[in-house]
Amino acid sequence: MSLLSLIAAFLLEQVHPLSSRKYLYTWIFAYVDFFQRNFNAGEKKHGRIAWMLALAAPLLLVTAIHWVLLGAHPIFAWAFSVLVLYLTMGFRQFSHYYTDIHKALRDNQPDKARDLLSVWSGRSCRELSSEEVARVTIEQALLCSHRNVFGVVFWFVIFMMLGLGPIGAILYRLALFLGGRWGTQDEAEFGDFGAFARQAHHVMEWLPLRFTAITFAIVGNFEDTAYCWRNQAATWPDPEAGILLASGAGALGVKLGQTIVQDQGPVFRPEIGTGDDADVDYMQSAIGLVWRALVFQLIVLLMLTVAHLLG
Repeated sequence: MSLLSLIAAFLLEQVHPLSSRKYLYTWIFAYVDFFQRNFNAGEKKHGRIAWMLALAAPLLLVTAIHWVLLGAHPIFAWAFSVLVLYLTMGFRQFSHYYTDIHKALRDNQPDKARDLLSVWSGRSCRELSSEEVARVTIEQALLCSHRNVFGVVFWFVIFMMLGLGPIGAILYRLALFLGGRWGTQDEAEFGDFGAFARQAHHVMEWLPLRFTAITFAIVGNFEDTAYCWRNQAATWPDPEAGILLASGAGALGVKLGQTIVQDQGPVFRPEIGTGDDADVDYMQSAIGLVWRALVFQLIVLLMLTVAHLLG
């Protein structure tokens, strides 16, 4: 059921992307801010309670609906899993930005590419050269592919195998959202309220992040991926993002990172990866890497499903 749900959700999103996702995020912002307003007393224990309560309601609701539908007929439960994946995965959420930036650079429209990247990243990219736009776009795509696709798929499959329904996808996306919403707040004003959300985010990311990196190694250049992961990932300001970027750069054989100018100021970043400097041609290679990684993970899931049926 997991494999069929994933395939159906991917096809559904390709045919009919969720254009109203921004309204879904508006509701989630209001939902989590309710717990922040009512539980934030500046201490870690309050953040822990708020985090658990914020996740409890949607997880219990999704589990209850899954079991009711499963009791009625398995096809209803399957359709519900597809719906949950459709709402939580966002392949087209970032791919259309990537495609438009790639096309703009191909058509020698660097200003348009910079504007698109600025909207996507939330930071001004007007000072970047065409090569730097390609480099930052590849980095953004590698990070988004994990957070919007591979991480969701990983936890969805794990909880489905445990017989708990599609709650893994909900758990991962909410943990990621709360980690970004509460865990990155200024402690001088926010206190330790976001500490637990930040730790929970790291826990939820630890295993799927490394599975994504291993997948990049298998479908790309294995030796360079292993080298970059081992020697360069820890140099990135965010070590978790460093694992994804180093493994992706090694798999592609391209150099990422390096100092750039954003928001009218220099952003110092270490160089990661091996091989040539990033350009528009490597952007095509990067999206190919993501698709190969996705197909590989679906094949692994197919093998597990067949083994389970034979067993």
